[in-house]
Amino acid sequence: MNTSVSVVYYTSKTLKNGNHPLMLRVTQNRKPKYVSLGINIHPNFWDTKKNKPKTNCPNYMAIQRLITDKIKEYTDNIVDLQIEKKDFTSKSLIDKVNNPTKRKTVGELFQEQIQRLYNADRISYALSHKFVYKNLLKFNGHLDIYFSDIDVQWLQKYEDWQRKNGSAENSIGIRFRTLRAVYNIAIKKKYVKADLYPFKDYNVSKLHEDTPKRAIVKDNVKKIVSTSTNNAYKELAIDLFTFSYFMGGINFTDMARIKYDNIIDGRLAYKRKKTKKLIQLPLQPKAMEIINKYKSPSNPYIFPILSTFHKTEQQKINRIHKVIGKVNKHLKALGVELDLDKKLTTYVARHSFSTTLKRSGVSTSLICEALGHSSEKVTQIYLDSFENDQIDEAMSNLL
Repeated sequence: MNTSVSVVYYTSKTLKNGNHPLMLRVTQNRKPKYVSLGINIHPNFWDTKKNKPKTNCPNYMAIQRLITDKIKEYTDNIVDLQIEKKDFTSKSLIDKVNNPTKRKTVGELFQEQIQRLYNADRISYALSHKFVYKNLLKFNGHLDIYFSDIDVQWLQKYEDWQRKNGSAENSIGIRFRTLRAVYNIAIKKKYVKADLYPFKDYNVSKLHEDTPKRAIVKDNVKKIVSTSTNNAYKELAIDLFTFSYFMGGINFTDMARIKYDNIIDGRLAYKRKKTKKLIQLPLQPKAMEIINKYKSPSNPYIFPILSTFHKTEQQKINRIHKVIGKVNKHLKALGVELDLDKKLTTYVARHSFSTTLKRSGVSTSLICEALGHSSEKVTQIYLDSFENDQIDEAMSNLL
């Protein structure tokens, strides 16, 4: 591919003052394209034989320097593209020079995003980004690379490296989705050209493995709900499982954060921590019974997980993480005690809620079977888009 750059005294165009503009001519395969240098010169000051301004031209040195610098800028870009073996046209070369991409490394943008998420109190999301950042560092050795360096071949090597190191399929998928999200931010901020986006050809959705269904049948839910115990932590575990099952499969993080203020006109109204979607569900009698059981005038939270002591987001996350470990330990033991065919956790309540409604003939457009998996966001959109009486009627099928 033959590409040349030269300065042209463009006599085809004459300005009102009699001057002609100076242009750069980019020629590729004998086809020229012209770029204005933003300067015009009178014929008396241009040497047509030497194709340069005469020494008596006003601002001679500045004009000559501009011509030299611009030709060098174009020539350097041509050499870089040829070394990288990247195809280009005269137009794309001109765009590259005139609209240069801002430079920011993959490592810099990852750290910027992690800090932004911390500042927004999205601690869990920040930690997941930090985990991927460290994983990428282990793979590549450093992240002083630009997003344009990440191509399909690079992504394939990263996938192969993870498999070689024993990473599970879904873990690989999560890392790639995080990397893809940061790459999209890089495009939005113009740190990389959109036409270099490697995820058009590298399919992230293939990195998914179906996990065993965690739902349990209604009769087993009844066994859990009716279990009595003298152990306070085991009793809390049973109550949290029961509350989640009766209240739309609410997950542990959201259960820990709901307050009495979230009870409005006999309904539980709260925003999901993960999706920010507003959920409004009718308070079932069993759920209301549990709420009254744990009611404390000194604690604004419904359950004795968080308290006024936990002020920062990090304190709340640490406390929730500690309690869910203990709760799931008791639920696992209860599952063995009741001879259930699945490992019992708080998340089983979420799956069982959706599956029970599905088996009761409730429309899949009202409650999605894949609650809590990749389509969880879609599920929440469906849940809050129906009239209250539809949800009320659907939830009457829970036991």
